[in-house]
Amino acid sequence: MNSLFLIVPILLPLAGGLAILLLQFKTEKSRMIFTETVAVLTSACVLAALLTVNGDPVDVYSFTNGFSVTFCLDGLGKLFAGMVAVMWPLVLLYAFEYMEKERRQNVFFAFYTMTYGVTLGVAFSADIVTMYLFFEMLTLVTIPLVAHYGTHDSLFAARKYAAYTIGGASLSFMAVVLTTVYGNAGAFLYGGSIGGDFDPVLMQIAFALGFFGMGAKAAVFPLHDWLPTASVAPTPVTALLHAVAVVNSGAFAVMRLTWYVFGTDFLMGTPVQMICIATAEFTLLFAAVKAIRERHCKRRLAYSTMSNLSYMLFGVMLMTPAGFTGAAAHMLFHGVIKITLFMVAGAFMHNTGYSYIYELNGVGRRMPVSFVCFTICAVSLTGIPPFCGFVSKWSLMTAGGESGTALGYAGVFCLIISAFLCAVYTLSISVRAFFPVVGKDRFREDSGVHEAGKLMLVPIVIFTGANLLLGIFSGSIMTFLEKIAVGAV
Repeated sequence: MNSLFLIVPILLPLAGGLAILLLQFKTEKSRMIFTETVAVLTSACVLAALLTVNGDPVDVYSFTNGFSVTFCLDGLGKLFAGMVAVMWPLVLLYAFEYMEKERRQNVFFAFYTMTYGVTLGVAFSADIVTMYLFFEMLTLVTIPLVAHYGTHDSLFAARKYAAYTIGGASLSFMAVVLTTVYGNAGAFLYGGSIGGDFDPVLMQIAFALGFFGMGAKAAVFPLHDWLPTASVAPTPVTALLHAVAVVNSGAFAVMRLTWYVFGTDFLMGTPVQMICIATAEFTLLFAAVKAIRERHCKRRLAYSTMSNLSYMLFGVMLMTPAGFTGAAAHMLFHGVIKITLFMVAGAFMHNTGYSYIYELNGVGRRMPVSFVCFTICAVSLTGIPPFCGFVSKWSLMTAGGESGTALGYAGVFCLIISAFLCAVYTLSISVRAFFPVVGKDRFREDSGVHEAGKLMLVPIVIFTGANLLLGIFSGSIMTFLEKIAVGAV
């Protein structure tokens, strides 16, 4: 199948989102059926593309010589698009129940659906100009989601999100321009595409700006503060967009920039590599400490996300195939884990009206399935076998040790400390939920609090099961990721 087919799963949710805005569905059921149908059809198109589309790039639209919208599907794009395609329809089910009593649902689901298409545009991009285009479109279509409630806190979070991510775009623009001029129109080629007569120092500066600019969506320090603030958004937004689509787009973009544009041969051993890898190590520890101190459920998980995103950046900046494999594995496995944790936290907030960790006392007895799933995913995120979190964290630590560099060894130490802190800030939630302090159980039998509804519970259980299965049967997945890391797919 020709790569031109890739435009179908991009345009389908964009058109579907516009239709939701224009049609203004009068009944909730009709909107649910339409939205879920669009998501399922889009995911079916993505899965068909993964199986049949060849790797040849295709120009969809040309602005001028050297600047065009070009799509292609390689191994890394398949990984990102595949995980998004599997997760989106399931999280939509969760969103239907979570948002059932909220206002402006047409607007919410319209932008939520359009975000799916834009995220796929990032995954299918064949060059840095196309990726940059969709990368910034992703900011624009998600700002209304962050601001959905229309409260002072929501609007402030949306402004901060826009300032950080659009500011990051300004930083990375220099990298886009220079790699387009000096690098085969910025095409994604394994090993890098820059060449010709260029100033190495200038290009290192450009890479640093690209790393921090695109890394703003991955919440790299010091461009991180938008992520915990954006936790005021509805949980379906924080679960999917701030645990998978938006933040993983940042990590994905840094992978592309490092391995497919600048190339590790040019960057390895340079000062900019040292700066970026040290920043990633600092970020993952800093965020883990902030998570322990945070008392709000979703903000604690947001800091955890910030920490784990820098696990990926650490692996990428090692600039070894083993590091790239670990980073790609953690992008997949962390997404499965964190989306479950966010959904359970959202179910707790939705059913009880509480938001803070000290208010969890005893809720596990009223919501046992949800918090058993939370505990399983917390154990996985800590890095305990046989769950998938162990696989990716072990891969990253092994890659750091094999790098033979001081910063690589320092990264292993940081990962170990961060894993311990992760156990503290996640499992302490489970302890409060199931073993409340005597006399402080908020949720007795007459409290009226009950388990999450079916539409919310089904995705939680499915992703928890996937967490276990991906850990036990990780061999074929890791083999595929190793092929991506050496440019074989």
